[in-house]
Amino acid sequence: MAALLVAGFVGLFSETALNIALGDLSQIFHVSATTIQWLATAYFLTLGILVPVTGILMQKFTTRQMFIAAVTLFISGTILAAAAPVFGVLLTGRIVQAAGLAITLPLTQNVIFTIFPPNKRGAAMGVMGLVMLAGPALGPTLAGLILDTLSWHWIFWVTIPFLLFSLFFGLLYLPNVNEIRKVSIDTVSIILSTIGFGGFVYGVSVGGEHGWTNSTVMVSIIAGVCALILFSIRQTKMENPMLNLKAFQYPQFVLGIVMSFITFFNMLSMLVILPMYMQMALVIAAFTTGLILLPGSLLNCILAPTIGRLFDLYGSKVVITPGTLLVALGYLFYSQFGTDTALWMIVVTHIIMMLGIGAVLANVQTNTLNSIPRQYYPDGIALTQTIQQVAGAVGIAIMVSIMAGKQNSYLAIANEPTLAASEGSSLVFTISLGLAVINVILSFFIKKPNH
Repeated sequence: MAALLVAGFVGLFSETALNIALGDLSQIFHVSATTIQWLATAYFLTLGILVPVTGILMQKFTTRQMFIAAVTLFISGTILAAAAPVFGVLLTGRIVQAAGLAITLPLTQNVIFTIFPPNKRGAAMGVMGLVMLAGPALGPTLAGLILDTLSWHWIFWVTIPFLLFSLFFGLLYLPNVNEIRKVSIDTVSIILSTIGFGGFVYGVSVGGEHGWTNSTVMVSIIAGVCALILFSIRQTKMENPMLNLKAFQYPQFVLGIVMSFITFFNMLSMLVILPMYMQMALVIAAFTTGLILLPGSLLNCILAPTIGRLFDLYGSKVVITPGTLLVALGYLFYSQFGTDTALWMIVVTHIIMMLGIGAVLANVQTNTLNSIPRQYYPDGIALTQTIQQVAGAVGIAIMVSIMAGKQNSYLAIANEPTLAASEGSSLVFTISLGLAVINVILSFFIKKPNH
């Protein structure tokens, strides 16, 4: 587990760490803001395309083979990005990195659900939840510190020792825990999955920049949705599908998927919008922004395993419903923020928010996967992980474009950039509050699985 979790942490850290350096990199490589955004978009896009395929790969290859492939991809991509002389090489490094993470996340969950009995999965998933939150949350803070003291290359170099530790530890201790089956990889399914998830994520990701009525954006989204429909129909007709959709027969699985989508849509867009609000409306430096968000992130990391144990002891609803209420309360406070909000208020609200997310995130996933039979775990994990990555990409694109739209309409009336940024973020957080309330309602329908 140590080998897998360290690799997962580095991958998720890399997902958000570079966001804080995009402005600097745009000038260093002499590319536009739209082009530099591809360093983030391509990461999500690669995850969206590759995570569904890992469901079948986990049934075809051993745990060790998958792990070695994942970490080797990670190390190669990181070295490539760190040494990148031009933008194209840096982008390629990011895509190779994301390919490593696309294997690591589903593999880690599959190992947890194979080696831990149901009454201990909450605690194990709590530790994974720590990794899933600590990586993206600490990314901007640590990257800000690196940028202030060293060059952007060190955002990558600093992770290499951790990846080498993960590789050696895995080679020493990681056993083969999955069952190998004779599965044929269906080329048509892979093509449809790639066009479907890739087209949809790409369309949504660039929609905020080019406008939602742009022909490229609309064609990408429509092509993606059509390909996903054809992919789903094909999977139901096949004797050995690439991604078994039978998990959707279980109501608790569907409920969990919807709650996960809302949680990731809100959380990943919040991790982008909140720093934007602080830097644009409150005019705070990037590193200070990271420090303000640090207490909530650290507290969440410390409490994640304990929250997981509470799930094992008292069941899902006792942990998840209070968590959804804390998240909704956090967004209620966020939506009231203005240009003169005290910094301590942001710190306190972020602590409330991260505690809520910590109680919801991993526990909803545990309950979702506990609700399906064991033979569907690889497919269920691939489905939940894909939904999360798609939700993150969609959430960031839609919320950033809503914020920008509100800012621009405000600036057209009054030339006050700080107030415009405050109005934009307030609208986004109000929408997130509405989604958080839906999650509160859905949490009352969560039940403990029968098997």
